[in-house]
Amino acid sequence: MSRHEDIAAAVCGVAPLPRDDEGPVFREPWEAQAFAMAVTLHERGVFTWAEWAAALSAEISRAQAVGDPDLGDSYYRHWLKALEQLVAEKGVSSAAALEARRQAWDRAAHATPHGQPILLENDPLAKD
Repeated sequence: MSRHEDIAAAVCGVAPLPRDDEGPVFREPWEAQAFAMAVTLHERGVFTWAEWAAALSAEISRAQAVGDPDLGDSYYRHWLKALEQLVAEKGVSSAAALEARRQAWDRAAHATPHGQPILLENDPLAKD
């Protein structure tokens, strides 16, 4: 079984992975990157697929409890939140470090001219 088939099987009962005949489908590059991070962290033994499925399920349930209409456009946002939660729970990174990095990316995005790639180095608060 391929890596994407492993993860698709793990989340099948939780929330089916958006896919076509060739594998996972991503609407934005960051979605593919979040997917790849989950696969890599699993391969490095940070979490099992069962732990991943439980984290994703819990995140989707939380979102639905506060009114997420589940129109299919929020799947990878849930994916990313579940990934961040697991990374913090497993001690790979702290919630504070994740939030600091999120803020740095936000500042970098706002400081990047339209049409240019967003780089973390564009964060005006980045240290040289």
